[in-house]
Amino acid sequence: MEKGKGLTVAQRRFLEDIFGDDALFTPEQTHVFGADASRRFAPPLAVVRPGRLEQVQELLRWAQRERVALYPRARGTNLVGDCVPDPPGVAISTLKLNRILDVDGKDFVAVVEPGVITAEFQAQVEAQGLFYPPDPASTRISTLGGNVSTCAGGMRALKYGVTRDYVLGLEAVLPGGETIHLGGRAHKNVVGLDLVRLFVGAEGTLGVITQLTLKLLPKPEASASLLACFESLAAALDAVAAVFQAGILPAALEFMDHATLDCLARLKPAPWPASARAALLFRLDGGRATLAAEVERIESALEPHCPSFIDIGLDSASEARLWELRQLINPAAFQLKPDKLSDDVAVPRGSIRLAVEAAHAIAAAQGLVVLVFGHVGDGNLHVNFMYDASIPAELQAVHAAMNALLDATLALGGTISGEHGVGLAKLAYLDKQLPRLERRLMQQVKAVFDPYTIMNPGKAY
Repeated sequence: MEKGKGLTVAQRRFLEDIFGDDALFTPEQTHVFGADASRRFAPPLAVVRPGRLEQVQELLRWAQRERVALYPRARGTNLVGDCVPDPPGVAISTLKLNRILDVDGKDFVAVVEPGVITAEFQAQVEAQGLFYPPDPASTRISTLGGNVSTCAGGMRALKYGVTRDYVLGLEAVLPGGETIHLGGRAHKNVVGLDLVRLFVGAEGTLGVITQLTLKLLPKPEASASLLACFESLAAALDAVAAVFQAGILPAALEFMDHATLDCLARLKPAPWPASARAALLFRLDGGRATLAAEVERIESALEPHCPSFIDIGLDSASEARLWELRQLINPAAFQLKPDKLSDDVAVPRGSIRLAVEAAHAIAAAQGLVVLVFGHVGDGNLHVNFMYDASIPAELQAVHAAMNALLDATLALGGTISGEHGVGLAKLAYLDKQLPRLERRLMQQVKAVFDPYTIMNPGKAY
């Protein structure tokens, strides 16, 4: 395919022969496949929706021969432009590869296809007394394949780790059509290089994942949640340290600053007092008989830091009410401004307060509103600079603020992305963190799997 041109008649006929009605070509059919949650957009040349491994193999043989770029995707919930087909190419929707093939309570393993919705999978395994912990904010709509490709984190990462900790094996089709089977059902495996982890978080740049083998845990018997609000940022972050010093490891620990609380209060009536300047949201899980005591331990650890408001959820309905607040942050943010530039920086735990204060100071210096919230227990903060893109001064200010934030994060020993990845959105900033040698090594690794750079080109590294 000539660069900058559409598919030839022969190329289009090939896709029709392999995929039939699951090959889409008109702008009306393909438009939705050109965007993701980053709000970036580029029109794909075509969209294919494979339902069988053989179709994926044929596609990747053809794409390498024809030098056509391929863009694997599912629900498009990523926030960094990973699914955007730029430069132009063929989008591969994995939503018809959506079978749960095996759930085994003896091996504590599940085998799934990549298009399975994460929350639907979790519900099925929990009905069998099992547990799959990774819980990105998009868990109700994102897919397991997308979670693996971005190494999704989530709120339970504090206690249970991230997606890479639950991928035991995978099947993937490489450019040229070869199929590889990595890892397996064993929970420990140190034979050879860990190619499974190489694929996890590769953002679709190495091949198309067609099957996953996932580790499961026993389902916790019960859970409880606690929301605590404070009169100052310092009190809230000191309280975080106090909880860990008390020997308590919550399943999740979320932080919300004053701007986040304020915009939530605009969306729905807030239970906390207007004087609240920061909040912590805890989830505990374990044995039902011990949870009440664990909640009391947290309250005791918080007491010296004078919380102004505490709300406790001991059943599923009251817990859901508390966690709905966390889930509403993204829509609530747009009560402040029509646009946002966000990052998911992560810093060492001991530097959390410095990172939050730096974000607030940077926003003030640029005349912007900023929301800082996120997984404070493991140092992963979501920083959302709110602005109006139609105002040139605000557009200039928000990009200056992002540069300053990333510089401050790296100065604290942190990273420009804790869980969202790089995609297109952060590619311009990558040299701030990765030396040229490291990026060159990553590109050389990609060339082994994808010698003609057809897999999600121009993304990640």
